[in-house]
Amino acid sequence: MKITMPDQLPISRRYDALMGLDVKRKAVPPLPASSRPRVLCATRYAALGASSRLRLAQYLPYLRGAGLDVTQRAFLSDSYLTALYKGQSRLRASASAYLRAFGAPWAARRHDLLWIEKEYLPWLPYWVERLAIGRTPYILDLDDAWSLRYEQASSALIRRLFGDKFGKLVRGAALTVTANETLYRWAQAQGAARVLHLPTVIDLAHYHPTPPPDGVFTIGWIGTPLTATYLAQIAAPLRQLAAEAPLKLRIIGAPAAQVEGVACENLPWSEATEAKLIGECHAGIMPLPDDDWANGKSGYKLIQYMAMARPAIGSAVGANNQIILHGQTGYLTHAPQDWLNTLRALRDNPAHAQAMGHAARARVEQTYCLDVTAPLLIDSINAILDNIAAHKARNGLVAPAG
Repeated sequence: MKITMPDQLPISRRYDALMGLDVKRKAVPPLPASSRPRVLCATRYAALGASSRLRLAQYLPYLRGAGLDVTQRAFLSDSYLTALYKGQSRLRASASAYLRAFGAPWAARRHDLLWIEKEYLPWLPYWVERLAIGRTPYILDLDDAWSLRYEQASSALIRRLFGDKFGKLVRGAALTVTANETLYRWAQAQGAARVLHLPTVIDLAHYHPTPPPDGVFTIGWIGTPLTATYLAQIAAPLRQLAAEAPLKLRIIGAPAAQVEGVACENLPWSEATEAKLIGECHAGIMPLPDDDWANGKSGYKLIQYMAMARPAIGSAVGANNQIILHGQTGYLTHAPQDWLNTLRALRDNPAHAQAMGHAARARVEQTYCLDVTAPLLIDSINAILDNIAAHKARNGLVAPAG
């Protein structure tokens, strides 16, 4: 059941060096459809969900090109996130999701491997999820510290019923994939059989750096209405900068977010325009509080800024500390004065900012793109499929019928 990387799939030379390979890859004829390993990609959200789109869905063409028969099944529809971001009721969308969940056990049985984003059945007890998964081996993918949603819930009943759900899921997984080192260490402590650190990365084909724009110094931020609240962390230094010289804060994806005393430009998010909108800024920011949830975040927006050759400035929290090379690809901040000093330095020295942006882009190409991470993921899936095939051979089992 081993899958192979075909010629047309971008493979990083860095990966070859890392794995000690010195080979010429040849195109491999696709496997017959009947013999391809079947993988169910069980995402939490549909296309609007950034985590589902970036952690799983953007890898699907790579996996299919490598010989896998991959199906995506989203638990929550786009209508759920649309309602969430608008502050509307999510009852109808949630009810539809749980009605569809009755088909989850059947879907699991029809596949050789599950690739689960967070949970197969959110907000249902572990034993229900375990019954739905059945005997199908699974990969568990974690982009944030989702266990905290249960462990630190205000309801004692929720904590009792769900508190150890993620720990049990990790212990039962053939592989746990984590977006950052905080989650990696947590999964190991939970007793995970195998853990792969796979950052949330970009597709270089969608990010084409452009020269910094002329005109007013523009700071970019991209996210959702839920994470826009973090901008309040740096409201004071932004107001100070705005008082010194013309300044614009471009907010992408949070239409109602504002910082009082700062000229804000709110733009809608779309996958087609996000890179272009970032490229029209001079720098990108990611303020965070230093709490348990923020320490488990993936830092993806920093990678987006860097991919467009823009310096990234982020709070020295969690994955930000690994993504940003302080003073080379951007700046790590510890206090409001750090934000003021670093943004002022970038505003007042465009040549320095541009050089830092070039270094940021190079770092993304070396570490934070699909060309680097896709081979690592496929190598890990190969190992799981080999184990499944060996288990079936030992026990005289056959693949599930199509």
